[in-house]
Amino acid sequence: TGGEYMVFDSRAAKTLPPGAALTVADCPGLRLLATKSGKTWTYRYRGPDERLKQVAIGRWPELTLADAIAKWHELRALREQGVDPVERKKALRAAAKATPAPPKSYTVALLVGDYIKGQLEVNRAKDGATAARRALERMLAAEPELAATDANKVTRAQCFDVLDARKATPMATAKLRSMLGSAWEFALDAGRLDGNTPNWWRQLMQGKLKSKGKVMGGKHVGQSRRALRNEEIAALLGWLGNMHQIGRDAVVMYLWTCTRGSEIFAMRPEHVAKEGAVLWWTVPKELTKNARFAEAVDLRVPLFGQARQVVERRLASVGQSGFLFENGKGEQYTQHAFSTYIYDLQPYSPKAKRRGSQATDMPVTNWTPHNLRRTGRTLLAALGCPREIAEAVVGHMPPAIEATYNVHTYDAERVEWLQRLDAHLASLTSAGAPARP
Repeated sequence: TGGEYMVFDSRAAKTLPPGAALTVADCPGLRLLATKSGKTWTYRYRGPDERLKQVAIGRWPELTLADAIAKWHELRALREQGVDPVERKKALRAAAKATPAPPKSYTVALLVGDYIKGQLEVNRAKDGATAARRALERMLAAEPELAATDANKVTRAQCFDVLDARKATPMATAKLRSMLGSAWEFALDAGRLDGNTPNWWRQLMQGKLKSKGKVMGGKHVGQSRRALRNEEIAALLGWLGNMHQIGRDAVVMYLWTCTRGSEIFAMRPEHVAKEGAVLWWTVPKELTKNARFAEAVDLRVPLFGQARQVVERRLASVGQSGFLFENGKGEQYTQHAFSTYIYDLQPYSPKAKRRGSQATDMPVTNWTPHNLRRTGRTLLAALGCPREIAEAVVGHMPPAIEATYNVHTYDAERVEWLQRLDAHLASLTSAGAPARP
């Protein structure tokens, strides 16, 4: 009948009888299962309906313990993102059946093309899929020898050369490395590559592709998690009158609501409604960064102080685009446009240098729009807001197990703590020159 042994041991694994399994310490769900035909690494977990599910990872000893643990981490990460590993594998097989069988020589170009059609364009938003596709196509065009190579025969050295040639742009190269690793996994899962074909992309340059930080004024400023200090917030709020109307309003919305720029600039009249004395802005789930998670919900944001003034004023003059934030062409104002505008106001920007002595210098420098969101979150912590409430306010997803059992909306807590944030920001506004909301 077999049994289950609690600690993995290679000697015990060799003599493991069919039906028995070995587990790995500190890796819940990772098991080496013995059958009559051999021994297979599996990941066992409970699905959303609490039933036990199991997905095969690979054969032992071809797949080592270290490799099995690495794959276990990936599957756990998928579950935390709301993806069921068993259902994902079924979807990959279905996608493989829907795609014509590959030719005898399954080249890297064909493999990447299948990944784009079967994975990127299916699971990513349109703009993200387009950007990823272009990055992969640029790589193939720059590496014709690799593109024409049988994907089963790609060497470790070839993969290293591709990454090493691009290490001057570490973040872009890290993304390329990740996509190529996913492309190989897609092909392996779909059975288009030999099961023993190594995925070199997952093994090369781990932890070595690190950004040197943003380039400002021609220099790397290093990596930092910038949050404005109280005196900087007061100075910036006092300087808002030097910005154009959209810029002033966007700064206010970032600080007073702690939301993302993509959410702010997608605001429409139908997203705003008064409930009692509170004006609520509800960001539909599909417009949030969490749209891909099954457990995600709409983001509820109560508006107070200057944020409420901004929204009420903009509701009274919605343009032809239907968005509260509209550019001069009658189109939706974008997060990219705002980021560019803020950069151009910094004293080290090319535009500021061309303005010369006529420029009104911004009193707070070296910050981006996302730093405003981080500033709001940091202020909530400084005011004493409990972590789970602050995370709900900014729209972060809770850990997988908490998301499964905790369905509290935190509406009352959002009202309480965003009111406190408003009071704090109002005191900083009065500390500087009057800001126009």
